Amino acid sequence: MNEYQDVLVKLLLDKNRDLTYEQARTWVELLWEDFEATYAKAGRQYRGKELTERIVRQWIEQYGDKLHDFVERNPKYQKYFDMSEKPLH
Repeated sequence: MNEYQDVLVKLLLDKNRDLTYEQARTWVELLWEDFEATYAKAGRQYRGKELTERIVRQWIEQYGDKLHDFVERNPKYQKYFDMSEKPLH
């Protein structure tokens, strides 16, 4: 799974220059876990890392450049990100 996530982190950093490496990694992990949990709660059979990677990649392609704004508008997610420091990658 790490090799899939490493590729996704790099993709997200390319899409969003406002994120640090640690923030991008956190986003990928949150999106990955969210998809797998939601898929399981829906009673679907696990279809492997490839499906999860494909879905998270689509989300990054569509919303990756706006994720830093999402955190600012949704306090629920602020605990995952320290937005005060921004040493960019």
